[in-house]
Amino acid sequence: MSARDLERDGSSGPKPRAANGGGSSHSSGPYYAVDSSEKHWTSWLVPMFIVANVAMFIITMLVNNCPKNNSLLQGSCVAKFLGRLSFQPLEENPLFGPSSNTLRKMGALDWYKIVHGHQGWRLVTCIWLHAGVIHLLANMLSLIFIGIRLEQQFGFVRVGLIYLISGFGGSVLSSLFNRTNISVGASGALFGLLGAMLSELITNWTIYTNKAAALITLIVIIAINLAVGILPHVDNFAHIGGFLTGFLLGFVLLIRPQFGWVERQYRPADARVKSKHKHYQYILWLIALILVLVGFIVGLVMLFRGVNANDKCSWCHYLSCVPTSKWKCDN
Repeated sequence: MSARDLERDGSSGPKPRAANGGGSSHSSGPYYAVDSSEKHWTSWLVPMFIVANVAMFIITMLVNNCPKNNSLLQGSCVAKFLGRLSFQPLEENPLFGPSSNTLRKMGALDWYKIVHGHQGWRLVTCIWLHAGVIHLLANMLSLIFIGIRLEQQFGFVRVGLIYLISGFGGSVLSSLFNRTNISVGASGALFGLLGAMLSELITNWTIYTNKAAALITLIVIIAINLAVGILPHVDNFAHIGGFLTGFLLGFVLLIRPQFGWVERQYRPADARVKSKHKHYQYILWLIALILVLVGFIVGLVMLFRGVNANDKCSWCHYLSCVPTSKWKCDN
């Protein structure tokens, strides 16, 4: 990609959750105690997401057609033996992928086209595009490690909603701050799954056995991945927007019943759990639902009114790139 383009780079993508659960208390690991009768789902949606992303990348490369569309640079196309699937010259795209123009044509996030070209659909299509093979592989490996385990625990509906809505939330925040660069990738959606892991730990706090270790491990993983986003050419606003969206959705969609509720019918009457959820779980559910709805409404209104979020927050650009002696963040 050119220096002016931003990719939601997943090269140091979200890592697998340390505090994970399983189908029974005998295989759930050191952090989490699960009712033995809790349902264990079969993961099929996440593998479909992976297939869709790979298929979309192949289609993008076919449309790119480096040998034909870059006839003057035909000798510079990378992996020319792939024919239409060959990559742009490395000086243009070091991630082994298509040109910026092809990404724009296929639906990359582009503030001007969204606001002035009435192409709001780009907020969704950009989630399924990747800047190159390296970008694609990093994000898909992260999705395998994170998404499959979550889908096995919570089912395809809830995980699918978190993935898609978080990706959309990442696109909205990215558009509010990045007005001159394009952005593509599933990293916002992946960070949404990571955020949902954190809120799931908080809202289901009472059923974790080693709370401190689970929380510290997850916070360290989140901090490392967000820190990578301050490097140039990485759209950290998409990461942050996706993470915040997923964090709030986790309180809404990943709430678990109290330990023992699922097996209450097999317990003595005086030992049964009287309520399915704790009071704090209901409070967090309501607050998170309100915040995610208000956040989307305010964000979309600001976006389509052409508001530049950088004018409202003069220091926020440092969240996506911190200039050093080695690089600048002007582009």
